Amino acid sequence: MTDEVVLERVAELVPDGLWQRVQPLLPQRPPRRFRHPGRLPRDDRAALAGIVHVLVTGCTWAQVPTEQFGCSGVTCWRRLRDWTQAGVWPQLHQVLLDELRTAGKLHLDTAVVDGSHVRALKRGAHTGPSPVDRAHNGSKHHLLTDAGGVPLVVTLIGGNRHDVTQLLPLVDAFPLVRGVRGRPRLRPRYLFADRGYDYDIYRRALRERGITPRIARRGVVHGSGLGRTRWVVERSFAWLHQFKRLRIRYEVRADLHLGLLQLACALICYRKLPVS
Repeated sequence: MTDEVVLERVAELVPDGLWQRVQPLLPQRPPRRFRHPGRLPRDDRAALAGIVHVLVTGCTWAQVPTEQFGCSGVTCWRRLRDWTQAGVWPQLHQVLLDELRTAGKLHLDTAVVDGSHVRALKRGAHTGPSPVDRAHNGSKHHLLTDAGGVPLVVTLIGGNRHDVTQLLPLVDAFPLVRGVRGRPRLRPRYLFADRGYDYDIYRRALRERGITPRIARRGVVHGSGLGRTRWVVERSFAWLHQFKRLRIRYEVRADLHLGLLQLACALICYRKLPVS
């Protein structure tokens, strides 16, 4: 495969606009030794393209086509490990959220929260027998979005943990989104959630934080009308699970699976930016 085709494939998965935002966040490599410097390191953009390829297609790291990206799946996995440990993905997500707010694409007065179960094929941290999947090993993705479904915060817990345990951690991790004049919002004004979060102790905790809870009540007839606002988080999970690597948890290491989740959230935000 020619170099032109490789560059075209890399640019397709990592457009120039995305790469311009990612490159300043990557950790600096140590200087090469003068004697016995070893092989030249593979290009970072090509490695990121391989990571995105795995995230989108769901293939294994061994199946990454080296001839298409100019680097192997092992190299891509190592860069994912290093960049996850360096906190690149949350920083990228923050940069994109700031740009979305500048463009008027964020609605932070209202937030919506929900969780989604995924099966985990291997053991590891944040896995457990899921009560909704016949006790198969699994994990849960928890997501906090704005009123339009833009992902703000994502967390990972075991499949045997209750959804409500992540309500306050998600709210407390509400990002300080800049991009407009004035102080950034510290908390949403309203929080929407389904019946799984219907506990008075958590309602009180939200009110203490200055947040008005809009949580559906258990044991009452459906049709409260809250679904007209709450449905956006379900759509956000559909966006996340279009990345096939996230439909099933293959990674033993929880930090790497969470890193892929955070990268997917950043890619969703990037796609929502106005075309310049």
